Order: sequence, then C-alpha cells, then structure tokens
Amino acid sequence: MKLKEKISIDEFDNKKFKIRIFEPSDNRKAVLTHYLHNYDNGIKKHYEKEAKKYLNEIVEYKNTEEDLSLVAEDALQQLLFEVKDVPFPTPQDYHFEFIDLFAGIGGFRLALQNLGGKCVYTSEWNNDAQRTYKSNFGEVPFGDITSNIVKNYIPKKFEILCAGFPCQAFSIAGYQKGFHDTRGTLFFDLEKIIETRRPKVVFLENVKNLVSHDGGNTFKIIIEILETKLQYKVFFKVLNSMTHANVPQNRERIFIVAFDPKQVKNWEKFEFPEKVKLTKTIHDYLEKGKQENYFYYSKFHQYYPELEKTMVSKDTVYQWRRVYVRENKNNVCPTLTANMGAGGHNVPLIKDDFGIRKLTPKECFALQGYPMKKYILPKIANSKLYMQAGNSVTTTLIERIGKQILKVL
Repeated sequence: MKLKEKISIDEFDNKKFKIRIFEPSDNRKAVLTHYLHNYDNGIKKHYEKEAKKYLNEIVEYKNTEEDLSLVAEDALQQLLFEVKDVPFPTPQDYHFEFIDLFAGIGGFRLALQNLGGKCVYTSEWNNDAQRTYKSNFGEVPFGDITSNIVKNYIPKKFEILCAGFPCQAFSIAGYQKGFHDTRGTLFFDLEKIIETRRPKVVFLENVKNLVSHDGGNTFKIIIEILETKLQYKVFFKVLNSMTHANVPQNRERIFIVAFDPKQVKNWEKFEFPEKVKLTKTIHDYLEKGKQENYFYYSKFHQYYPELEKTMVSKDTVYQWRRVYVRENKNNVCPTLTANMGAGGHNVPLIKDDFGIRKLTPKECFALQGYPMKKYILPKIANSKLYMQAGNSVTTTLIERIGKQILKVL
C-alpha cells in the first residue's frame, strides 16, 4: 500500500471534508472509534450503520481529493490497528462492561480496565480533554451528555455506570410526582440514563463539599432520587487519596456506590476500602533533574524574596496564597484543583536543586495516580493540562473502590 493511501481518524477534522458533510457531524469520530473498539463484540452493532456510513464518506473524499484508490475494507483495517495501538487498549479477556460519563481524561476508565473491564461508551464535552483521552485510549468521547442525540448512543446493557459529575444546585420549583425536580442539572441526565438503562452499579465521584452544598439540599436530593425513585441501595463515604490510595496528595472526595438489588443479590456485603499506610513521598512522583526554565521563579520575580525565605525544605510542597506562602506540614501535595489552569500562582510549588518552581503537568498527573511512563500528554497548553489534572479523579483510588464493587457482583 502506498504511503499516501494511509488513513487516520484525525482526517475527519479536515476542513474541506467537514464542508462536504451537510448534516451535524460532531459525533462522527466518536461513532467510528466506538464502533472500532467494539468490533469484536455485540456492541459493534449499536454503532455499525453510522460508522460504516462515515467511513465510506471519508474514503470517497480521499479518493476524490487525492486521486487515490483506497477501498473501505483496507481503511477499516488501518483504523482498527490505530485504535488498538495506544498506551491503554481494551483488555482482551474482559469480564464486565461499563460506561464512562463526564469522562475527563480517563481516570475511571484506566482503573476499571485494570480490573478487567471494557468501556462500551464514553462522554466528555471538553475538546482538550477529548484529545488527551483519545491519545491514551484510542477512542473519541461523545460530546454533550445533555443532548438526546448523544444519550441515544448509549448501549442498552452494561454493568457499571461511572460518572464524576459536576456539583449543581437543584431548582426550588418543588416536587414532580412526589420527587424533587432535577431538571436543568447534569444530575437530571444521569438520572434519566440510570432509569432507562438500569445498570447493576452506579459509581459516582464528587467534591467533598457536595454533602454541604446548598445547605445539604443537593446531596439529600441525589440520595433520595437514587434510593426512593430509582430503587437503588446506596453507599457513600468521603475518602482521601492520601489515606486510601497511598498517594501523597491531600485530596478528599465523596464516592457514591449504588446497587440495583434485583440484579446484585450480595449488595449488602459491599464495603468501601480500608485505609492504607502512606509509604510513598512526593519524591516518588517528582521528575529528576532540571525542568524547563519557565517552571522556575526568577530571582527578579516580585514574589521571589518571600518564596525564598519560606521555602526551605525539599521534602514538601508549598502554595502561594496571595500575600504569603503556605507550607504543607505533612509533606504531601495539597489538593490539585482545576483552577491551576486559571493562573500560574495556583500551581503547587517545590524547591529542588535548581531553584523554586511549580509542579509540572506531568507531576500533577502522576499525583493523580496516572502511570506517566506510558500515559501521553498531548501538545496543548500547560494551563489546559493543569486543569485536566485538577479535574481528574485519583485513578488508583477508583481502582481500589472498583475492586470492592466487583467482590459483590
């Protein structure tokens, strides 16, 4: 095969090709990659009709524009290789299926694949997060989950629904058929998916403050909907990555695990993982040697005198707090947050042999449990990468909870 007759999923982004497609095309790459990932199982049929249509369109376009003789079957085989030639391919011998909503950069997926799961559907609206996700898993997530078009792509059957959904207040408009009305929130979309698909398990993650959000009303309604309206058996607990995942980051998050008792007879035996001793230090996650100059504070920077005076230890992580430096006395990283991407001074700081610097994006990903010898960071702005790391789950903690879930399935 000639080199020029090669084809790639990224060619669906070709501007000339997009102009030729008259129907909405935001989901083309998602449909095609989901089809390819499920090519050897029954889920393939769910995406097949549209995927073949899109594949034929791009083949026809390339043959016309580039005077090629590419055939659809050859293109299919190339693309099947492309989606599997990634750092974290789907396990060959998987024993359960899950979907990944509000998927971010794949923290849930990485954890559940490690446990032998196959992801059959992914949704994430942020384009930069989609790029990171595709780089590592070979799959492009579907977009806005509030769209019925996007929801309709969700397969009918799977065991576990995963979602790190945003925290939003519910309307005070009152009750609807005896239950609080969640319309206008992203939890409403989760509710509808759970109601129509009835997974065995619902596995949710959110900020610790979900419990107290809106005076406790938000959390109360979520539990009410899951338990009373949807008839799931619900467990929830606040866990810290530092105490439950052997990761030196002080990150408290609430986890909600809900079982359909009609499908999971042993649901009562579920327990969240116990605490584990923290044996790792920040040095297990920091990169060796001098980093790029732009991560370091210049001695001429207005904050440098205060940073130099306060940052005396190489064994802990510091934070700049507007007018002072805060040292983390327990020698762990403070909670990584999405607003690290909003401005340079929100990124945690360390002192190394070469000066005072920010944590690198790679180090932030590592402190969320990502295996950075394999995990790929795409070439996008560091601000975007910091935001992605801050928004992510600690994937090693997700894996520990996942092990507990599988014990009762």
